[in-house]
Amino acid sequence: MVRRTKEEALETRSTLLDTAERVFSERGVSRTSLADIAKAAGVTRGAIYWHFRDKADLFNAMIARITLPMEDQVCGAWNPSVSDPLAHIRNRLTAVLERTATDPQCRRVFHIVYHKCEYVDEMKEVWKRLGEMRAGCLTHVEQGFRNAIAKGQLPRSVDPHRATIGIYAMVDGLINNWVIDPDYTPLAREAEHMIDLYLNGLRRTPPKRTRTARTRARQRRAAGARSTRASRPA
Repeated sequence: MVRRTKEEALETRSTLLDTAERVFSERGVSRTSLADIAKAAGVTRGAIYWHFRDKADLFNAMIARITLPMEDQVCGAWNPSVSDPLAHIRNRLTAVLERTATDPQCRRVFHIVYHKCEYVDEMKEVWKRLGEMRAGCLTHVEQGFRNAIAKGQLPRSVDPHRATIGIYAMVDGLINNWVIDPDYTPLAREAEHMIDLYLNGLRRTPPKRTRTARTRARQRRAAGARSTRASRPA
């Protein structure tokens, strides 16, 4: 009996999250109340409050069903024992894009996150949670780039923090635009090529010029400018 009750509770929770996805997608988050979700799910408001503190808590749980597996995929790159950290970053970020393109639920949730929610009032906590997720992802990818540099997979002239900001912006931008318009690009087919294009650019990062070299370059440019002015007719 206890086991059955637990199973029923989990089933109800899953139904509420499925319903929230559908109603949020149709009406937007700010225009949807917990009462609306309860009515659409065929349960009482009390059933919602049994599982979720408020709309923000429900929204976070809806996101977590999609994003937590993705976070777990990306996190391994930080581990120095990973023999090929660059391949790990490549494969995991490619998988995130491919799943977005092939999983209807994933697309629906990302569409809500990017385009159907205003992060004000009760939803401020959701914005905070999204910020924490982003920070965690950036930290792990940056450490992965550091490991790749240490193992000689990337030149030491690569700035791992800038490289991380860049690849995150690319992946985030691809998802953001694709969930609006899947015709924007065939994401499932192009995901691997997009990531490779970025990583190959990092591999070809030119060596850092020393301060002395930069100073000499400025001096040569200044001398050239003076020579040009001196050669002009009065």
